[in-house]
Amino acid sequence: MPMVKISIQALSLQYADGTESLRGINLDIHANAITVLFGPAGGGKSSLLRCLNRLNDLTEVRTLAGRILVDGQDILDPKTDVIALRRKVGMVFARPVVLPFSIRGNLTYGLELAGERRKSRLDEAVETSLRQVALWDEVKDRLDDPAIALSGGQQQRLCLARVLALRPEVILLDEPTSGLDPISTGKVEASLQELKRNHTIILVPHSIQQAARVADYAAFFLQGELIEYAPGADLFTAPRDKRTGDYITGRFG
Repeated sequence: MPMVKISIQALSLQYADGTESLRGINLDIHANAITVLFGPAGGGKSSLLRCLNRLNDLTEVRTLAGRILVDGQDILDPKTDVIALRRKVGMVFARPVVLPFSIRGNLTYGLELAGERRKSRLDEAVETSLRQVALWDEVKDRLDDPAIALSGGQQQRLCLARVLALRPEVILLDEPTSGLDPISTGKVEASLQELKRNHTIILVPHSIQQAARVADYAAFFLQGELIEYAPGADLFTAPRDKRTGDYITGRFG
């Protein structure tokens, strides 16, 4: 049996404006696999991602109930070191937001903030993380150029590399290829297949087609509820719930 990295237990979330985003979610996330969260907009997928590294701390939340265990530790416990958690559970957003530094500076900033000053360690982190996202060969001769000069696809891979430089165990991705062309999208997806060897990946895809391509496991969300969860190969070919099948085949959504 695959090892469970994250166990989500009876998780419910309601925002201060009365919006109910998650209702009684129970879900186990396996280590070293890509788990896809998919479904119509407003289903709770992004809210769940934000819960997984406590980004919802930054929003007005009325109620948050349940537990999220990462390696057996409840990250919703008020005693949780949130800064350490966000290093362990990194997040990449839909729109790439590069820092106003060089390419190299984007990758070393987090490490330097954490106290790393050794040039050898910083140089190693730069090269390793760029290789992990298949960007090293494209930028190795211009690491001191402004990151903003990169193309959109390169910026998105740089943002992923920036997360990887901190050596997270879990990577959260919220529609990371929604604004990219097919070639850039393919490079990101190929990187994810390599990265899952050493990381646990949770992805909100930008399309059903992407979900079916990359999912080792897939979870279908609808109006804040987890409708169905199964290995990707099973869920996309033989869904058990009619609502899942209707969404996959385009009957709604």
